[in-house]
Amino acid sequence: MGKTAIKNGRLIDGLGGQPVSDGLVVFEGNTLLYAGEAEGYTLTGDETIVDAGGGTILPGLIDAHVHVMMEFEGVQKRLETPFSYRFYQAAQYMRKTLYAGITSVRDALGADLGVKKAVEEGLIAGPRLQLSINALTITGGHGDGYTTSGQTVELLQANYPGMPDGRADGVEEVRKKVREMLRAGAEVIKVHATGGVLSPTDHPEFTQFSLEELKVIVEEARFRKGVRVMAHAQGAEGIKQAVRAGIHSIEHGIFLDDEAIDLMKENGTFLVPTLLAPVSVLELAEESGMPDSAVEKSKEVIEIHKESVAKAHKAGVKIAMGTDAGVMPHGLNLRELELMTDVGMTPMEAIVATTKTAAECLGWEDKVGTLEKGKLADIVIVKGNPIEDIASLADTDTIQYVVKDGKVEKDTLTK
Repeated sequence: MGKTAIKNGRLIDGLGGQPVSDGLVVFEGNTLLYAGEAEGYTLTGDETIVDAGGGTILPGLIDAHVHVMMEFEGVQKRLETPFSYRFYQAAQYMRKTLYAGITSVRDALGADLGVKKAVEEGLIAGPRLQLSINALTITGGHGDGYTTSGQTVELLQANYPGMPDGRADGVEEVRKKVREMLRAGAEVIKVHATGGVLSPTDHPEFTQFSLEELKVIVEEARFRKGVRVMAHAQGAEGIKQAVRAGIHSIEHGIFLDDEAIDLMKENGTFLVPTLLAPVSVLELAEESGMPDSAVEKSKEVIEIHKESVAKAHKAGVKIAMGTDAGVMPHGLNLRELELMTDVGMTPMEAIVATTKTAAECLGWEDKVGTLEKGKLADIVIVKGNPIEDIASLADTDTIQYVVKDGKVEKDTLTK
């Protein structure tokens, strides 16, 4: 396979420095050979040339919190949908995500090893996946589909081959459940450390697993397979317990207090804010059949969520972009960047959170997240200048050219 050179574009390499006005990116196969000023590399004439048309060249973007197997639906619709239909829907969701310029994602529960294998082997188009398989939760906690009627209605069906049930109580049960997730192919362990917005029988400030249980989850994941743990954690006490237990990233972080922020800084814990999630719950409430409890909780948390993320950013907590896509429609992920700037991040900081920092959060910084020699050829070309108009990225038509692992996945620029 020959070389490809992308020229005539503004280059944002993901490292956070000033954009290069006349940028050039060269790759061969799936490997980056050069990214920098055009004058710093001599083209030989045998490259395939892609003209960026004055747009902006970016690293493949990363969403650190998605659910590729779902988009929220009311209970009746879920009950009427055949189990296997979900996988065909997921293929569509992943294509939309990829076409939005997202070339890597961390699935925060729902996708099994077969979904990842189908993407890797080219059966379906989608972003590179890091799997959590299913989330650990307590009986009656966030993620337990038990309803006040006594019936169980899950957001996603679990407990089928390759998808263990996530409910566990007590030290030995959580230890075994981590082992089950690892056996099923988990590359990160997901735990619900607090209640949540969508679950009907708890509240975001409710603390779930004990500190001892959380420590065992981290220990089992880290020492058995070198795997990190991500925690759905919204209430302050649950966040602090998760950080003290050694959890790698806090998802949502709605009720962050000063002590929680200090602990996160001290431990190098990542924050994945998902500011878009409660916004989307309110926007889609009527259309998607959101339960009244979720709507009321979203109204309650939306402003404090913004304040918490603003405080964390100002304090220097490491922030990686994540959306909770699946709560809202896939493909609209990059709306999150404008929300991040609304709480005080600069457009460049929001882009770095979606590239370099997100790659670090996933442990993939050696291969994706920045445009540097030797890394994988994940490249996106967008219309205009996102530093001047970060909101423009939310429009998928702005995303003109997407390369993942050296393969052109979307091209509205040259065709």
